Amino acid sequence: MKRRLLPLAVLTSAIFASGLELAESARRPRYGGTLRMEIGAKIDSLDLDVAAATPDADAAKAQLEPLVYDVLEPKTKSRVNGAFHVTAFEAGERVVLAATEDYRQGRPFVDTIEITMGRAAHDRVLDLELNKTDFAEIPAEEARRAAERGVRLSRSQPDELMALVFTGGAEPGRGALADKRLREALALSIDRAAIVNFILQKEGEPAGGLLPQWSSGTAFLLSTATDPVHAKELSAQIVPVPKIVLGYDSGDSLEQAVAERIVVNAREAGIAVVARAIRPPVGKIDARIVRLMMQSKNPALAFEGIADELGTMMKVNDTALPNSATPEQIYGRERAIVSSYRVVPLVWLPQVYGLSAWVRDWTPPGPGETWPLADVWLDGLRDGGAAEEGKK
Repeated sequence: MKRRLLPLAVLTSAIFASGLELAESARRPRYGGTLRMEIGAKIDSLDLDVAAATPDADAAKAQLEPLVYDVLEPKTKSRVNGAFHVTAFEAGERVVLAATEDYRQGRPFVDTIEITMGRAAHDRVLDLELNKTDFAEIPAEEARRAAERGVRLSRSQPDELMALVFTGGAEPGRGALADKRLREALALSIDRAAIVNFILQKEGEPAGGLLPQWSSGTAFLLSTATDPVHAKELSAQIVPVPKIVLGYDSGDSLEQAVAERIVVNAREAGIAVVARAIRPPVGKIDARIVRLMMQSKNPALAFEGIADELGTMMKVNDTALPNSATPEQIYGRERAIVSSYRVVPLVWLPQVYGLSAWVRDWTPPGPGETWPLADVWLDGLRDGGAAEEGKK
């Protein structure tokens, strides 16, 4: 067979690109510089004994805690400074972390991390676009627009489940069968593909189970298809069809958009659903939108973490799976929960991060992992200062 020769221009371009990649990979990390961060949450205290005021603040605090506090002795659980220590803190506004020079696992690369709290998603994207910050969380639904504006993005595997959870039991005066039929009808009416394509701007994937495909390997066996015809048949068997009050977090615009989409889908299937923002104290609701993070890469541990949270919401107790549970055991438990229609998986979301052009060696954390900011370094000149290269 006669070999096909590449044109000289194509070959030269390939060699040049390969050389650039080798040069980039051969660059030595630099010490120094300030990593500027922006987060949406407002943390009132970094004290381990002070509870966070909101779920967002709790999640942000959990990311920063390992950077600041280190368990030196596992037996006594005595804590010392982590890779960084706090040098300035303004509750809900700003925190400054400085590198711990004698950290037992080695000094981090950057000298300081400056974190601005309470920044809206729109402002975080704009600041990344204008190079006013180096690192920021970006809501998955904003990722496509951020990329179109030239923001450098980093994505994790889809590891956050958004689901609809029925919080109560059977409706008074009705049997469990009718109640289950109503739940099944609502589940079949939901167009998950439309949620992913239009609300999430294709940043995510439809969810049929409690674990994503990349983790369990069996998610494809649980349907994500919508079936409005069968949904209408089921709802027609229940006379009169009761109204479902669907709650969502009043501070979460994505939950609100998904809840409103479900209302439209349900109406087409003959089911009356009313979306209601949840504010303390929580009023009467029949179901709610929830967002659950995977806590481990281990499928059994990840499944148990999600199942435990859902069981608490639904007031259901079940025997825990062993850590060594087989894929068949996990899938069997998963199908049993999904088939009850008390939990309706909707979509899987990735964690999306915006990075400046100077950030190097950033790797998006997986389930149960925290931001690896001690491993990040800043490349090149910025703000008139040079970073020190090659320190050991």
